[in-house]
Parts: sequence; C-alpha cells; structure tokens
Amino acid sequence: MTDTRAAAAAPLRVAVIIGSTREGRVGDSVGRWFTEQARKRDDLDLAVIDLAEFDFPERYPQEATAPMARFAAEVEEAEAFVVVTPEYNRSFPASLKQAIDYAYDEWQAKPVGFVSYGYGSQGLYAVEQLRCVFTELHTVTMRNGVSLNLLEETVEDRGRAVTSLLDQLGWWGLALREARAVRPYIS
Repeated sequence: MTDTRAAAAAPLRVAVIIGSTREGRVGDSVGRWFTEQARKRDDLDLAVIDLAEFDFPERYPQEATAPMARFAAEVEEAEAFVVVTPEYNRSFPASLKQAIDYAYDEWQAKPVGFVSYGYGSQGLYAVEQLRCVFTELHTVTMRNGVSLNLLEETVEDRGRAVTSLLDQLGWWGLALREARAVRPYIS
C-alpha cells in the first residue's frame, strides 16, 4: 500500500469545538451528544476542544500565551472540524470568534461542519456568519449541518442530519488530506 493510500485509510482526525463558555450553557451537552453519535463511526478519530477549558487572555497580546498556542496546535493537528455553536443575538459567541482568531494557517484547506442550537431559528444565523469567517480562513464549509430548536425538538430527532453532516465532512476531509499530501496549500 502506498503512503497516500495508507493515509487515506487512517481515520480522519476531527476536532469537535464547543464554542460557548457561558455559565449555564447547553453547548457542552449538545457537544457530548454529537460526539457520542460520531463515535459510532470507525472512520473518524474524534477530539473535543471545549473553549471553556482554555484560559484565554481578555485582550489579544503581542505574543501568544500558552493557552493560545495549545489551541492553535490542536487546530493544526485536526484534519476536519465540527463547530458546536449557540445563537446569541442572531450571531455566534464572542468566545468562539476569539478562539478562531488564535489560529490562521492551521485552519486552511480543511473542512468545517456546524452543529447549531437556539430558539426558533435553531442557531442558523450564527452558522451563516461563521461560514463567512471560515471562508476567509480558506476552509471548506459543509452545506449540511445539524440544527436544534431547543423549544421544540429533542436531539434524537436529528440522527439523519448527523449522518449527512459526517458523510460530507468525511468525504471532504479525505479529499483535502490527499490534496495536502500531494501539494501544499498556498493561501
């Protein structure tokens, strides 16, 4: 088996990023639920990155702090991402934007999927804004995602959406892994 085939056969390294750090958040529950669903697949190697576990600085310093460097290293290690985000005031949380900005090259030429939650709009306003941010970072965002209306449905109702998201993420993740192995990405 060639090195390229061996790399393609290896499970895709997916980071599930929990984007809310608020007290009383449900993002950790949604993130755990999604990760449990994704762990049923043998083609993915999952890591959870919970932003609440990072002690990021309040202001962007001239030099990266240890938590900033650790976050960027985890982004570099991953080959694909699933961002779990709430919708706060028709957008995504500031904690998520702050973390996203701590990496740049590390995001490039990798796929990003979204699990969103909220009331009424299911967090979709947040996702649409995140698509713009991640496009600027040279990622490929998945068309299909998982969106939850916290007032009307349970997570059990979203199994088909999880499968669709992970299928797309897996395809793009492997395609981009192979492309990066053949030719370095140039931004």
